[in-house]
Amino acid sequence: MADVSHSRGDMATHPDVSEMRTRYARMLGGRDVALVDGPVFLLGLYCAASPWILHYTTSQPPLVTHNLIMGIAFGLLALGFTIMPERMYGLSWAMCAMGTWMIISPWIVGTGPDTGVVVNSIVVGALAVVLGVLCAGAAAKSPPRT
Repeated sequence: MADVSHSRGDMATHPDVSEMRTRYARMLGGRDVALVDGPVFLLGLYCAASPWILHYTTSQPPLVTHNLIMGIAFGLLALGFTIMPERMYGLSWAMCAMGTWMIISPWIVGTGPDTGVVVNSIVVGALAVVLGVLCAGAAAKSPPRT
């Protein structure tokens, strides 16, 4: 093991600096979408909480359960993107499909949804589609892992 006790402030002289840089680059794996994980998680959190935020828990009970499940699914995708990006970015297209489903779900799952419920679902769905396309595009252009 290397003796590094004499230099406390400068990492450039550390004997393992090249190995640490290589490991750091390997861990990031060329992730260009590190900034998308957070918004996807926040979108899922909002989607799950939106029935209570917009107060349609009594008028649209099926949509309450639907949005809760979809929000949890978005949150789990975001956590997967963060924890295992190289395996999960293939599911970016699934997030696009989920966003499309969110756009049309008020009329299929709900019973006579009002304008606020419809606009909420369209905005959440459109954001999910956009974020899914960003994730999928970044995954497609990132270099293959060896």
